[in-house]
Amino acid sequence: MSERIIRGRIDRSGVLVSADAPLLRLQQRAGAGLDKPLALPHLARLVALAQRLHRDISRPLYAADDHSDIHALVRITPDADGVSLEISDWRTRPLMQPQVPVIADSAAVPQSWTWECDQQLRLVALHAAPDAPAIPDGWEGRSLSELFELQPDEDGRFPVLRALARQSRFESQRVQAAGIAMTLSGEALFDATGRFTGFRGLAAVAEDQEPAEPKGGGTLVDPAFGSLPLSDPQFGRRIDGALRGPLSRIIATAETISGQFDGPIRADYARYAGDIAHAGRHLLGLVDDLADLQNIERPGFKAAADEIDLGDLARRAVGLLGMKAEEKGIRIDAPRTDDRAPAYGEFRRVLQVLLNLLGNAIRYSPDNSQIWIRVDREEGRATVTVADQGQGIDAEQQAVVFEKFERLGRTDSGGSGLGLYIARRLARAMDGDLTVDSAPGQGARFTLSLPVRDDDTRDVSNRS
Repeated sequence: MSERIIRGRIDRSGVLVSADAPLLRLQQRAGAGLDKPLALPHLARLVALAQRLHRDISRPLYAADDHSDIHALVRITPDADGVSLEISDWRTRPLMQPQVPVIADSAAVPQSWTWECDQQLRLVALHAAPDAPAIPDGWEGRSLSELFELQPDEDGRFPVLRALARQSRFESQRVQAAGIAMTLSGEALFDATGRFTGFRGLAAVAEDQEPAEPKGGGTLVDPAFGSLPLSDPQFGRRIDGALRGPLSRIIATAETISGQFDGPIRADYARYAGDIAHAGRHLLGLVDDLADLQNIERPGFKAAADEIDLGDLARRAVGLLGMKAEEKGIRIDAPRTDDRAPAYGEFRRVLQVLLNLLGNAIRYSPDNSQIWIRVDREEGRATVTVADQGQGIDAEQQAVVFEKFERLGRTDSGGSGLGLYIARRLARAMDGDLTVDSAPGQGARFTLSLPVRDDDTRDVSNRS
């Protein structure tokens, strides 16, 4: 995580006219450069949205190229001549560059099959080297994931599914085929017009893998996931790896249609697309919750102890969710820029907790109400409190509100019932806590407390 602000400037026609080095490198990897149209689809959609609304927006930014996955926070400020970009919390995760054998030379690879599939992963060709295991009968027309039982990598992800989402090459996809452990690699194929048509690649018998034995507790078998023991501690991570890419593509496409960025469409179609994007975001939230749940319940889980400022993180959370509050006419009274609460905690995790608390306050507050966020220092702890004017929580509900899958009897699709459970577990993993103070009809006050930083001499500034 980096606190550095990365800046850029885009003119009214969508051309990138200036950019700090990280943003420029990403633009160049996308096949463009300075004085060229912005070539990053997700960022371009956000720029178009800010220009259309004529207002500042803050959003998470997701990008990827052949080198890395990139997650960041972007603030977009439109004006008469274009927009200015401020990107913070820029985090990259390198990707392994695959080395795929040329299909014509694959016969030289011992104990291997060569294969080809279409864009829907249906096998259209399969050939075995002379010393390779026999090819199962009836493979024609079967899905790649039916013949090859997919296994996750060390990060719980599926390289072939990631490659399908990105229409790119992949390697080191572990599989089981006819009881044999193999490694799958493939190259993306395109026709003369540039349309993705499928993959061609190699399946080689693994030298150091044994056939996976099912564990007790039942098994989920699905062509998209392979064989997944339900009691496997990696179950959540496998789902995370398999679903995140496809869901992100669905959401991005639906938002493009709903926002009519490619031209006007019928209003009801735009609403349908908006509903699809909303459902996709809900499912992606469930994936996030399941992955977090799997992570925080791992023995010995401990969050990082970054030097943070709860006032700064609270303002970031408001920037990310402010538009959602405005849609309900809710006013958020956020900490001032000089309201500081230096503390120790993991930057990303603290922001996650605050987004959960603020998101809940917005979701369950009445229209045209108000939410307060205050930072303070109490008994050697830095605190941040999110208070709303909702219906409140009685004593019996307060006793269970932090329990797993507890939604206090709600039947709406607002969440999984894991958010507050995860938030408190994260707070305690950072040597802090998360508490609630409420009464029926008097709203709710959720307070996150963390170890204080004594190295900062500036006092926390509060308002009454």
